[in-house]
Amino acid sequence: MGEILMVLLPALVLVAVIWGLSTALSPRDSGISDAEKYQQDLAMRSAEHYANQVRVATAARARLDANTRPSQNEAQQTQQADNARAALHAQAGGMPGQHGYTALPGGQLNPQFALQLQSMARGGQKLQAIKLLRQATHFDLATAKKYIDRL
Repeated sequence: MGEILMVLLPALVLVAVIWGLSTALSPRDSGISDAEKYQQDLAMRSAEHYANQVRVATAARARLDANTRPSQNEAQQTQQADNARAALHAQAGGMPGQHGYTALPGGQLNPQFALQLQSMARGGQKLQAIKLLRQATHFDLATAKKYIDRL
């Protein structure tokens, strides 16, 4: 029994010394604590969330702009159609509406009439302004609505 202790005891001490040295000399993870890892993970997820929100907001803004702002060509075509209708109306005798407003030469509206339409539209009376414009110029509903919306 004494011989076994003489062999085992130095072997156990040697194993313990080797284990201690390997543990002491082994490199640590990266030297950051769990709290720092959590902070880095939180910052990364926050940046991803912010980038996603920016993408969503940009896409929504593009959709809104596409719906509310007609393209330049479309606006020009609408304006040309409005001018042509007004010119035809003026050439046909300019039958004034019930308020006596006529289109001026070149297809433009009387400035006083345009000002009245603008004040009605901004005062929340868009439907009445559209009706008045249609009666005075014989525009179709879509053209009159586009004109009032642009005021």
